[in-house]
Amino acid sequence: MSDSTVLVNKLWAFCNVLRDDGVGTLDYTEQLTYLLFLKMAHERETRSLNPEMIVPKDCSWQLLLDKDGEELERTYKNILDKLGRESGTLGVIFRKAQNKIQDPAKLKKLIVDLIDKENWSATGVDIKGDAYEGLLAKGAEDIKSGAGQYFTPRALISAIVDVIQPIARDSVHDPACGTGGFLLAAYEFATSQRNLSPTDREKLRDDFVSGVELVDSTARLAAMNMLLHGMGTPNGDSPIQVKDALTADTGKRYSVVLANPPFGTKSSVTMVGADGKVSKSDLEIVRDDFWVTTSNKQLNFLQHIKTIMDINGRAAVVLPDNVLFEGGAGETVRRRLLTEFDVHTLLRLPTGIFYAGGVKANVLFFDKKPAAEKPWTTKLWVYDFRTNQHFTQKTMSMKRSHLDEFVDRYKAGKRDRREESERFKSFTYEELLARDKVNLDLIWLKDDSLEDAANLPAPEIIAREIMENLESALTEFVAIVEALEAGKNE
Repeated sequence: MSDSTVLVNKLWAFCNVLRDDGVGTLDYTEQLTYLLFLKMAHERETRSLNPEMIVPKDCSWQLLLDKDGEELERTYKNILDKLGRESGTLGVIFRKAQNKIQDPAKLKKLIVDLIDKENWSATGVDIKGDAYEGLLAKGAEDIKSGAGQYFTPRALISAIVDVIQPIARDSVHDPACGTGGFLLAAYEFATSQRNLSPTDREKLRDDFVSGVELVDSTARLAAMNMLLHGMGTPNGDSPIQVKDALTADTGKRYSVVLANPPFGTKSSVTMVGADGKVSKSDLEIVRDDFWVTTSNKQLNFLQHIKTIMDINGRAAVVLPDNVLFEGGAGETVRRRLLTEFDVHTLLRLPTGIFYAGGVKANVLFFDKKPAAEKPWTTKLWVYDFRTNQHFTQKTMSMKRSHLDEFVDRYKAGKRDRREESERFKSFTYEELLARDKVNLDLIWLKDDSLEDAANLPAPEIIAREIMENLESALTEFVAIVEALEAGKNE
């Protein structure tokens, strides 16, 4: 068992103790984030060589070690409040921080027995970083907590990064970064390259990745994830910003954009009228740099991504099926994307790989090109990894090896050498535009389970797919009901 696994199991075991007090997975991971940061700051301040002050003296780790009972609780609360008003990495990690561990004895045990006994600064980046990542992965498995909605399957992330191949001179951005999985994988890929210069390593640490996250609690997990893996500095600016990425174009451009925007198509605000009635109003994002104005969140993220890409920049974006075939704004976006960008690859994903149920998704790969009279897209290559593929979270989870064939046939750096296969087909720009509404939901393989009952997947897989289809249908019905109610209240 690896050192990081031992550490994860040790930290996770205490989470089970706190469950009885109503402390959920995300709450526990947040508390660990606060305490880990304070302990690492303490280690830097007390080291013999080049000591570094990171937090104010009245926020020191030693104060927590010296207190007990209600006094410990008050001290911890005061530290969280004070650091939450700081800027940079401190501000991202401690913004709106709260103590969720109401039993002072258990808080003391967490501080003294779990966190203080480890020398986190001396622990290798691979151990402490992998331990934190492992903790986030365990949290994602806890479906009841809702933590999984922030978690893109690591096998998928790894395959995407392997074909995008980010290097030190790139600038990698994720406008919906969650806990930072894409950014971490890009960083690990780039740092594994040979002959990195001191300048390369400095850029990789300080200016290689950046991300935006709307939710404070998730942003702090991402910021700590980056820090533990060697990106950014405790007393410097965080690579993670807390804001709504869709509101405006900051003017920054990136050579690589990797993203899995939040599932769901509508952005809405809930309003309570004077009569007490609750209504929802769809929010349309109005930006001059967008091709079309819509309340469809997925289409807006796609438009935002095309805006922030640098010339010759490359993107890989996880998108639900509806983006491929939806009419109206969807058709407009697809036409413009195919014309103004080189949309070269589509990976159709199987069901059962996401923690959120009922998800049918794809990965769209495209490059930004300079303005031209002719369309940049010549061929869209589609890899169907969905038909006759069956995965579940527990009994048959997707591994990186399942995507080996896709990575091999992608031919990163030599796409002109691609060859068709049973699962990999190409479609010309003319063929795509001739399809009704420029529908990119391209299917050619036969589903064996529909042809031969002997090819049916295992019962638990069938049950999972039925449940996911029902959840998807329920989501659609909820959206219809909300739309009808909104229309009735207008």
